[in-house]
Amino acid sequence: MDTTAVNEAADAAATTGSEQNAAVETIQEQVTFVSELLDKSGDYLRKFLPLAVFALLIFIIGYFVIKLITKLSDRAMKRSKIDSGARNFLLSVIRIALYTVVLVMALSVMKVPISSIITILGAAGLAVSLALQTCLSNLAGGFIILFSKPFVTGDIIEIDGTVGTVRAISILYTKIDTFDGKTAFIPNGKVSDAKLINYTESPLRRIDLTFPISYTADFKKAQALITEVISNEKMVQPIPGPIVRMGKHSESSIDIDTLVWVKNSDYITARYDLLENVKAAFDENGIEIPFSQLDVHMK
Repeated sequence: MDTTAVNEAADAAATTGSEQNAAVETIQEQVTFVSELLDKSGDYLRKFLPLAVFALLIFIIGYFVIKLITKLSDRAMKRSKIDSGARNFLLSVIRIALYTVVLVMALSVMKVPISSIITILGAAGLAVSLALQTCLSNLAGGFIILFSKPFVTGDIIEIDGTVGTVRAISILYTKIDTFDGKTAFIPNGKVSDAKLINYTESPLRRIDLTFPISYTADFKKAQALITEVISNEKMVQPIPGPIVRMGKHSESSIDIDTLVWVKNSDYITARYDLLENVKAAFDENGIEIPFSQLDVHMK
């Protein structure tokens, strides 16, 4: 047998053995790594699992406690006759505050440092406040409206020319049903800053009318006719008494100011009735209501 061939075969066998040993060592290292990882994971789970279960119990118990507290708070506010909008708003704030407390308790049980939780909440609050400045302004306006109570649900109000009935007061918007069948959503920030007129704050409302008559008409007769129409109108309140006086000497007419008081619910109907009945009385008695005229002279 050739000596060279024998040497080559021996070298090949040695190389193959070395590769097999290296592969075995690699497999042993991987097995050792996986075994250590599993041991560490088991130790971590044994330590973490009871804490996680305890935190979950806190969440479950906290949920039912929050539900009970909000239910009792709702009953207490209903007995106190707090407005429905303010009641819903306060209940939302109570829920958010209680859930925050439960979350902090659960995280503290899981060994999360309280200082870190406070830092995270503070940073999140700052980021939210910077991103939602307009919403926060509306939120502050909602607080002002719900607690100062310039109006409540069902009132007839006027805000920057928008007149209607307040349907709902939410956290961010006030919803108004206008008299022409539209729904206006006005941000609470603007509501708290705007000029606001509440027409239902007082049980009575005054109707202000002006009836112009010609300079050639009998003023005393016109005044008596208006007074008679008012006396026949059942919706007009006797106290405060009506006022029918000469209000102005206009360019082409004498203006008779007529002021009467009615209930808020009768305002629209009474106003239309007075306008129609005074016009009919003037026509029957020959009281002229002047109108603008243009004289054209041809040269």
